Amino acid sequence: MNAKGGALKLAIIAGEESGDLLGADLVKALRVESDAEVELTGVGGRNLMALGLEPIFNAEEIALMGVSAILRDLPRLLRRIGQTAQAIVKAKPDCLVTIDSPEFSLRVAKKVRALDPSIPIIHYVCPSVWAWRPGRAIAMRPHVDEILCLLPFEPAELERLKGPPGTFVGHRLATDPDILAAASAHLSGPAKPAYAQRELLLLPGSRRGEVSRLLEPFGETVRHLHEAGHDFRLLMPTVPHVAPMVEAAVKDWPVQPEIILEPARKWAAFAEADAALACSGTVSLELALSRVPTILCYKTDFVARALIPLITVWSAALPNLIAGWPVVPEHFNQYVRPSYLARQLTGLWADKPPRAAQMDGFQQVADALETPRPSGQIAAEVVMRHIAGAA
Repeated sequence: MNAKGGALKLAIIAGEESGDLLGADLVKALRVESDAEVELTGVGGRNLMALGLEPIFNAEEIALMGVSAILRDLPRLLRRIGQTAQAIVKAKPDCLVTIDSPEFSLRVAKKVRALDPSIPIIHYVCPSVWAWRPGRAIAMRPHVDEILCLLPFEPAELERLKGPPGTFVGHRLATDPDILAAASAHLSGPAKPAYAQRELLLLPGSRRGEVSRLLEPFGETVRHLHEAGHDFRLLMPTVPHVAPMVEAAVKDWPVQPEIILEPARKWAAFAEADAALACSGTVSLELALSRVPTILCYKTDFVARALIPLITVWSAALPNLIAGWPVVPEHFNQYVRPSYLARQLTGLWADKPPRAAQMDGFQQVADALETPRPSGQIAAEVVMRHIAGAA
């Protein structure tokens, strides 16, 4: 039972699919931790709806919402922020949990705190204050009681930046069964002989801008490898909305990739791959935990280039930040040079020191992400602590 008796009332906001999954894990764990039903109000997707949430509005309205989207659609978003805060306060929840989507959810948290300071507020997924705009940390303190962190270094960074207290709950990728299966395949299999054909993963991103900027240098890298006489296959997982762009761009490549859209085949490709050339992003952590030696690239648009001076973190790669040293090489903008990338890849897909160094680093990443209990359970314990404190 919760501290007030009866059902536990939880307000929750999750715009992205990833946040919706985190929210569902949390709700399931709360049912066990509180020994009570959990009544939901707020905004979420299909996973939270399956647990009883009737969303205030469609969660897709706040998915992938960045600064440009806010400026473009500000009046409607302001109405949604006010509408959501009012609905949450009216529901009188035991706790509000906002998940990711900080540009929306933290504004709701601020309004809820102003309307009813008695409601505990927890934010799940630490904003990247350690990478840029560090002033956001202290700005959250008046209306966020605690932050549930996915990365082990984030609680210390929040303390350094005078933000709300943080608790490391773990990253769901660390226990993903598909990733664990891919890692097992790499860790248990024998090393390939030098003459064997290699499998190269190409991951140019999931957003149209990323894909359009990286397909040309990735294709040139393939050409360099082909002209050097290497025997290799290309495995290219992508997503449906950029698949036509990918198919059109690769038709003249000297080695034709297997374009992969099915999730099951994607994870099989991760298990088969000897190396990867990827767009920098969350996929870098998927690759590290799957034990696929990787080179990361990114080409920014003109808006992002203007923001580079604001970036304070030493690396953009999650495996590097978690391990604390440059496990995975990164190449940005004019430094995405295909002839160099091709030479680096040949040192990664063979049994050579660069590959061994990355594999050691990946083990450090996996060790750092280990938690004593599942992340949903740790998150539920934090929520229940705040509910008990507010009772």
